[in-house]
Amino acid sequence: MDPSGNDGLLPAITSRTVNEELGAEVFFKCENLQRMGAFKFRGAFNALSKFTPEQRKAGVIAFSSGNHAQAIALAARLLGIPATIVMPHDAPAAKVAATKGYGGDVVVYDRYQEDREQIGRELAEKHGLTLIPPYDHPDVLAGQGTAAKELFEEVGPLDAFFAPLGGGGLLSGCALAARALAPTCSIYGVEPEAGNDGQQSFRSGNIVHIETPRTIADGAQTQHLGHITFPLIRRDVTDILTASDAELVECMAFMASRMKLVVEPTGCLGFAAARQMKSRLRGKRVGVLVSGGNVDLARFCSLVASASFIAC
Repeated sequence: MDPSGNDGLLPAITSRTVNEELGAEVFFKCENLQRMGAFKFRGAFNALSKFTPEQRKAGVIAFSSGNHAQAIALAARLLGIPATIVMPHDAPAAKVAATKGYGGDVVVYDRYQEDREQIGRELAEKHGLTLIPPYDHPDVLAGQGTAAKELFEEVGPLDAFFAPLGGGGLLSGCALAARALAPTCSIYGVEPEAGNDGQQSFRSGNIVHIETPRTIADGAQTQHLGHITFPLIRRDVTDILTASDAELVECMAFMASRMKLVVEPTGCLGFAAARQMKSRLRGKRVGVLVSGGNVDLARFCSLVASASFIAC
């Protein structure tokens, strides 16, 4: 099994329409086609594969709004490890169902009233479980970085690379890969406009904590960057950008209509930012990481129907 967890690598996808709109050559790394539907499987499998026999027997615990939950549950099933997942009560139904379907034991909490990290630590201590956080873990971020590694190795040097930003596991891992394989490439993290803690942290030099942001990008509803991921982002990332929910919906509609891809709101963050920057990207080679496609079908249809984009 390769680092992505697939028998074969996920190829980069291009769109003539996007290239014409941005005046650039754009390559999409479609992690919505990844096993369990998101890049998170990379980090989860990498982390769990390093467990000792004692850790495997006792089990793993994780907290997540959905994609890390599914990734841990699936990786644990493949490796024969019991998995407990702490998930918010308002997590997308499809993500909860998938996590349970992979064999995860789901513990529900209120993301606006309770601290998921505290819940995870307490359960880990009580039951002797190994806690694998969604982003602030060296094995997790190393696994996530294989997405960028594959893209650079497939398409060659890029001038700019865009990746969604929540807690920073994906962005820091990808930045490490870029630093080694494409040192002149500009790296941009993109987070929801309603939750720009990463942007504030990047520009102030200190980790900024915020209340749980209210955004449709549920995969990026984090309150702060990690103590491991933040220094890497500060060192290797060019800038942190934001995208509004309305821009994410426009991108979802565009990608569904023109590229035949189902992408969740969080997965559209990089594309939304690239569209914002199109005047600066003309003539460039650009990479966009599409982080996932796990979205309830009814929710997807409702959001896309509200978009002003009209397919021609």
